[in-house]
Amino acid sequence: MEATQIRRTVEVEDRHWWYRERRAILARELRELRRFGVPGRALDIGAAGGGNTRVLVGHGWDALAADYSETAVELARARGLQAVHADARDLPLPDTRFDLVLAFDVLEHIREDREAVREIVRVLRPGGTALVTVPCDMALWSAHDVASSHVRRYTREGLNALLTGEGLVIDRLWSWNVLLRPVVAWRRKRLTGSDVTEMPHLVNMGLGAIVMAERYLPVKSLPGVSLIARAHRPGPAAGHPSR
Repeated sequence: MEATQIRRTVEVEDRHWWYRERRAILARELRELRRFGVPGRALDIGAAGGGNTRVLVGHGWDALAADYSETAVELARARGLQAVHADARDLPLPDTRFDLVLAFDVLEHIREDREAVREIVRVLRPGGTALVTVPCDMALWSAHDVASSHVRRYTREGLNALLTGEGLVIDRLWSWNVLLRPVVAWRRKRLTGSDVTEMPHLVNMGLGAIVMAERYLPVKSLPGVSLIARAHRPGPAAGHPSR
């Protein structure tokens, strides 16, 4: 992600409906992980300015933000977060260090996405959890993807094969932003750049209410705009009983 877009993300993410709901999803997953006796150590790969890292810290995790961009690292540190400059394909971190690894909208930026997943597995402790989000469906490819430096969008089958092929076990894999997919498809056909922009308050509130409704509706198996996967590295470990 370019420095300009990272700064734009940091400026809008606390208000923007998309980021707010994604952080709410992360918070729900963290609450569920408490049944495994965590929090422990967490790594947020591709953390940008650390929006999701702050959620980890707020839930008691010893969290480290990692990003390829020096701008992102500086912004995360300015927020009081631990942050390190790192290539997701070759993390400067020891084996089996982390109980949880996030890769939220990261893999689509990396041509060698298998190398990045291999690193996720390497730094996870046996029994540790990986939470991964990616944009889905090349039919939604648009100027937004180009402006965001995406390499690809994923199918459900493709993401499953990528994660399991490098040794992760899928616990759940679901679609997100399903209800707004027609709106997103229509809007992005008309865009000439990134879709990450400030928007009118009422529009932002309305879109947020729609995507929040997905928490209660049986739509997670339908086509959406994003895919979310929760997976784990096989093998029991302290604080992470085998599933």
